[in-house]
Amino acid sequence: MRNVLVVGIGAGDPDFITVQAIKALNRADVLFVVDKGAEKDELVRLRTEICDRYIDRPGGYRVVEIADPERDRSSAAYRSAVAAWRHQRSELYEAAIRDALDLDGCGAFLVWGDPAFYDSTIAILDEIVARGSLELEYEVIPGISSVQALAARHKVALNRVGEAIELTTGRRIAEFGPDAIENAVVMLDAHQAFGTLADHDLDIFWGAYVGMPDEILVAGRLNDVSAEIQRLRAEARERKGWIMDTYLLRRREP
Repeated sequence: MRNVLVVGIGAGDPDFITVQAIKALNRADVLFVVDKGAEKDELVRLRTEICDRYIDRPGGYRVVEIADPERDRSSAAYRSAVAAWRHQRSELYEAAIRDALDLDGCGAFLVWGDPAFYDSTIAILDEIVARGSLELEYEVIPGISSVQALAARHKVALNRVGEAIELTTGRRIAEFGPDAIENAVVMLDAHQAFGTLADHDLDIFWGAYVGMPDEILVAGRLNDVSAEIQRLRAEARERKGWIMDTYLLRRREP
């Protein structure tokens, strides 16, 4: 039976990759990578550096690229739009696995950060298995996420004694009342929703491209640094054509 490995390769720094992930990459006959367009060529270079550094297989390694289908971001029906996009992905992934892997072959999907945090690979493989047209088994290998890297870079723990950690998105943090925030880790905030909370008594620990050579870090009282973060974010996006950022919002102690 075909075996697929979902391998978290860390948040960008090649040193973030785990020993377990290195072993997984060396087990794989084929590496499946999702092509997200020319603007993210830097991610391709980092991924290649990771593979060249850690894969030691006779004959090297084989890469199969899967073009990422366009997602409808204009639909008001957010969940159904994401479901349709994932379904398209599942069909492309299934075709790639069938074409590239022998019946007893092993392939690996390389996932930035950790597959557990806002990544669709596990759900897509579950859909393929449920369809029943392609027999496969899969394993998940965790990675160092941007959340962990952010906390390490800022030298903070994600929670204080007796407090909870909320892991959410920019879409959802905008719906939070400020009094509901203890320690909120926010990912996928394309519209800088933290700006709507700037007048409240919160600290922010923000990072973009965490673990990469162009890493940017800002921390402080949200009201004091919100405008600076938005400026830095806009400049970085304009310069590179893309941005990946994460932040921790924390209620200030009296």
